Amino acid sequence: MKARWLSIPVATAFLFGAGQASADLELAKKSGCLACHSVDAKVVGPAWKDVAAKYKGDPTAKDALVAKVKAGGRGNWTDVTGGVPMPPYAPRVADADIEKLVDFVLGL
Repeated sequence: MKARWLSIPVATAFLFGAGQASADLELAKKSGCLACHSVDAKVVGPAWKDVAAKYKGDPTAKDALVAKVKAGGRGNWTDVTGGVPMPPYAPRVADADIEKLVDFVLGL
C-alpha cells in the first residue's frame, strides 16, 4: 500500500512537468521560434539541447540569452548557422515570455 501512495506524487510531478514543457513549446511555436529551432536537432539555428549544454553551469547565461533573443545577433553559432543571424524578438514577443522561453531552453 505504501508504494502506491509514493508513486502518486512522482506521477503528478511528471505530468505537471510534461504539461509545462508542452506550454513552453506552444509559446515557442506562437512566438516563431520553431521556424529556426527545435529541441533535439539543428534547423537553421542550433538545437535547444545544444544551447543548454553550452551554457550549463554559466551563471550569466540567462541574462546573456535573454538579451540575445531580444536584440538578435550573430556570431555565437556561426559553425551551425553558416552565418545566418538570429532576428530580434523584442518588442514582438513580451519580455516575460522571452524569459520563460530562455528558462525552458536552459532547463533542457
